[in-house]
Amino acid sequence: MKRWDLPIARNPLRTKDDMRLAFAQLVDPLQPYYSAGSARLCLGHTGTSYSADVAGLEGFSRVLWGLVPLIAGGGESFAWERFAQGLRHGPDPAHPEYWGDAADYDQRLVEMAAFGLALALIPERIKAELTGGELERLHKWLDQITDRALWDCNWLFFRVMVQMGFKKAGLPHDRRKMERTLDELERFYLEDGWYADGAGGHSDYYVPFAFHYYGLLYAKLMEDDDPGRSRLYKDRAAAFAKSFIHWFAADGQGLPYGRSLTYRFSQSAFWSALAYAGVEPYPMGVIKGLILRNLRWWFAQPIFQPDGTLTIGYAYPNLVMAENYNSPCSPYWALKSFLPLALPDDHPFWTAEETELPQLERCVEQKAAHLVVCRPADSSHVLAFNTGHLSTNEHTHTSAKYEKFVYSTAFGFSVPRAEWGLAQGAFDSMLALSEGDHLYRVKRKCEETRIDGGVLYARWKPWADVEVETWLVPGIPWHVRVHRISTARRLDAADGGFALGIDAGRLDLRRGEDVRSAFASNALGTSGIACLYGDGRADLVYPNANTNLLHPRTVIPSVRASVAPGIAVIATAVCGMPGNGTSSARLEDAPRAVERDGELLVYAGDGDEPVLRVRLPQEHPDTRSGSSQPS
Repeated sequence: MKRWDLPIARNPLRTKDDMRLAFAQLVDPLQPYYSAGSARLCLGHTGTSYSADVAGLEGFSRVLWGLVPLIAGGGESFAWERFAQGLRHGPDPAHPEYWGDAADYDQRLVEMAAFGLALALIPERIKAELTGGELERLHKWLDQITDRALWDCNWLFFRVMVQMGFKKAGLPHDRRKMERTLDELERFYLEDGWYADGAGGHSDYYVPFAFHYYGLLYAKLMEDDDPGRSRLYKDRAAAFAKSFIHWFAADGQGLPYGRSLTYRFSQSAFWSALAYAGVEPYPMGVIKGLILRNLRWWFAQPIFQPDGTLTIGYAYPNLVMAENYNSPCSPYWALKSFLPLALPDDHPFWTAEETELPQLERCVEQKAAHLVVCRPADSSHVLAFNTGHLSTNEHTHTSAKYEKFVYSTAFGFSVPRAEWGLAQGAFDSMLALSEGDHLYRVKRKCEETRIDGGVLYARWKPWADVEVETWLVPGIPWHVRVHRISTARRLDAADGGFALGIDAGRLDLRRGEDVRSAFASNALGTSGIACLYGDGRADLVYPNANTNLLHPRTVIPSVRASVAPGIAVIATAVCGMPGNGTSSARLEDAPRAVERDGELLVYAGDGDEPVLRVRLPQEHPDTRSGSSQPS
């Protein structure tokens, strides 16, 4: 038996009983890892930004995202007894497993949100487990969040969750503080259902599995107390659903993009919260299918230890891509997708027939997220073309997670393993620039971005005296990138295509006769690149292992060029075709780039009109030169 061929991979995930079984299959392996007093869960010894004791609280807390809906919907689990015991000991300062006093910006504050959910959904069940003194200690411990400073982002919702739990459980709560916090959250709303994760922050999975998830819980549970805000949250979620559905492929896979991807099937938590709150921007069968297919896809991946516990990583165990705040227990935030277990057996979610994705537009602009999301007619592949962002942050691998030119369900994306060379950098879907010392810089933030007529534009500066303008022309399976580089220094450039996993069937490699194109194909599909303009040579880069999120070993077709001081233009056509061993790509099908009247004209498809015009330097040696004098 393969190490990931656990019973959960064979769970059909069609019915409520199947989902209950899946919860058990995820949580039962945790039983040996609870502490003696059951207030902590320890799954390993990899480090994180907070102490091991707090990581133990994290493990205890994150199980609640699935356990509480299970109990609310009439189910049972061994984990309830562990929870009840830990609930008596964790808030008790006299107990050796006391969870500790919370400081400002403390990870303990994050984990309190799940207790708020428990108090809101199953208050009587919790009260039945605690004496009056124990309930008072729990309230006192959780109430720390009322006055502690929180990071100015989705964290503000943690205070709302706790206060809402207090109210629903009939415990003292600070309604005014909750209202002020909800008002503060309004600063992050953008448009069409989208939020930014903090002022000027990114719009990633924290929009669906944080902002909307908590907002929909609030909308459902506080509907009588706050009907106006509840309606607002439901309307925003319905609008967001029309965009977010484009992040999913036909097989249920979600788009790998952004940070916190080790939370894995939390990708579908938004759809679970929609069903729970009774919001139906799509028929319930479509929502059900989005959740269940996503769970099936995840459970077919090698994401488990041999004992059945989840690992840190994405489609396989991988510490390289992890965040500084990921402990061995962090992945269990994924249990947020099990919220439908709180729904009664006869709810429309459970009685509806699961249906496939509706027919979706081939390309849609998502302005707030800086993306153009494209798919073929059968939705077998999702591509998100990305302008990049005007700001950055200190999170791990920010450039790789937010600034690549395109993100793909079929090819994933890669993060750097170290700082030297193309193999360690794993620069798929990026332009990497070096001063010849093998230390490469990539786009981390932009000076200017826009999407105009479906073409994406970004202007960015890897050095103070180097400016790059990048145009992206989306397409399937080919897309075009044009880079106009103004530099005061000599540079080496590498434009990377998609990273193809190389452990699936025989690897076929092809290079053009003039070494201006390169392709790699196997059972997973085809990745290719061609130099359309500039003095570029195509090559195959074999990155270090464990850099790509989907496949431990990959190859990246790339175009490499030398750029002299001045202005240079490099244009590439990049191909990505998922396949079953029969996929192929022909260079003659690639888009064209033609120099005419001082401009580079890009033609895609069968159209007679160029889809992009880029001004060329006024003086340049020839159409194959990668260097020129300033215009």
